[in-house]
Formats: sequence, C-alpha cells, structure tokens
Amino acid sequence: MTAERFLALVAAWGADSRRWPAEERAAAEAFAAARPDIARPALAEADGIDALLHASRVAAPSAALRDRVLASAAEAGLRARRGGRRWLDRLGLALGAGWAAAACAGVVAGVALTGQLTAAAEADAVLYQASLLAFDDTEVLG
Repeated sequence: MTAERFLALVAAWGADSRRWPAEERAAAEAFAAARPDIARPALAEADGIDALLHASRVAAPSAALRDRVLASAAEAGLRARRGGRRWLDRLGLALGAGWAAAACAGVVAGVALTGQLTAAAEADAVLYQASLLAFDDTEVLG
C-alpha cells in the first residue's frame, strides 16, 4: 500500500475502516500502523469531515419537486417504451415485406414457368394435329 493510495482511500471512504473496500482494508490498516506520521493527520481530518456529515440534516424534498421527478420519470419511461415499440414495429414491417416479396417472386416465377411449359405443350399439340391426315386420327384427340 502506498501513501497516495492510503490517502485516496481515506478521502473517499472516510476514517472508519469498516467502510473501506474489503480487499484493501488489511493493507490500509497495516499501512496506518506502520506509518502513523502519514495516517494520523489524514484520519483525524477525515474523522472531522465524517462528524460534520453525520451531524448535518438532509432537507426533505418539496411536494413540487417530488411531483416533477415522478412526472419526468413517467415521461422517460413512456419515451423508452415508444422507442422500443417503434423498433419492434420496424422489425415486423421488414419481416412482413420480406414475406410479401417472397410470395410475389413465387407468383411471378410460377406464371413465367407455366407460360413456357404450356407454350411448348401447345406447340406439340398443334404439330401433332397438323400431321393428321385422316378423320380416324381425329378420334384420338377427342
């Protein structure tokens, strides 16, 4: 433990070692025992500040302040919910647009493929009918 770190701990957490971080408490207490010339003045000053803080009274917030804080918290929550909802709406819109595009692509592919297949079948039927020479062959066609 360095003197700078000990002074920082005392300045941040006060003179009571029970408030110091547990992982540094033993090292800080050992430093205070080994270097009383540095520790005593810092702890005395921190103890005076702690006493002043404990003696001071915290004023209760006014009703107007309480109402403003609650209103702003409710408004912030509403904005956050609206923001999250907008994101969810955009996601739903994107997914819906994707499904619609896939459906349209399927319809277009089906129409194009069907047109080509039926054109080939119609051409075969026309060629077959043109090759018929007798009335007996027309019975085959129905």
